[in-house]
Amino acid sequence: QVQLVESGGQAVQPGGSLKLSCKFSGFTLDYYVIGWFRQAPGKEREGVGSIKSSDGSTMYADSLGGRFIIDRDMDKDVVYLEMNNLKPKDPAVYYCATSFRPDLDVIYGGRLVPKLYDYWGAGTQVTVSR
Repeated sequence: QVQLVESGGQAVQPGGSLKLSCKFSGFTLDYYVIGWFRQAPGKEREGVGSIKSSDGSTMYADSLGGRFIIDRDMDKDVVYLEMNNLKPKDPAVYYCATSFRPDLDVIYGGRLVPKLYDYWGAGTQVTVSR
């Protein structure tokens, strides 16, 4: 059974940093993509970034301005989302998800499209406030 569990969400001050974790299990496929997404109240879920299993390549939403970094621990089956210089626009529930679609890279921007991901975690809340 495929499972993804996010953790690490909390309240931080503007300009602060936070590192989220996504523990995944239940699959042993050679190819998969783990994506990070976020959804603020009243807004659509949006892609933050992703990492590909085969080569560890990452991609990010342009709107982040290079503030977020995705990394992984292959021994622990954990993907991290390091968020730096958090801004008032960053509070949201952050989700990780996995896609097994082999054409994800072929589809323009596919790795940031929520509907192309198959399994989701329950999310973790990130708040940015003084």
